[in-house]
Amino acid sequence: MFVVVSDVKIKPDSLDEFKQWFSEANKVVSKFDGFISRRLLETKDGQHRVLVEFENLEKFGQMHQSPDHEELHKKASSFMEQPPSPKFYNVVAQ
Repeated sequence: MFVVVSDVKIKPDSLDEFKQWFSEANKVVSKFDGFISRRLLETKDGQHRVLVEFENLEKFGQMHQSPDHEELHKKASSFMEQPPSPKFYNVVAQ
């Protein structure tokens, strides 16, 4: 399994709209081959992370290069104070 964890800094006045958009965007992302899950996480102090799971890096890369993803990324960026800060992981044990 392949996992991406991205720190995101959402504009304070956009948070509710971003959460709603995030759920709608999941309907698009979930159609990609290899998709497992995509979640928005929030810490007690209000910081946010996006957690994305795919079967492998190759399938994640195919999704990431699609026109659908490009459109989603543009919209997501409009809610953010700065670009996301992703880290990439391969699951090595469960």
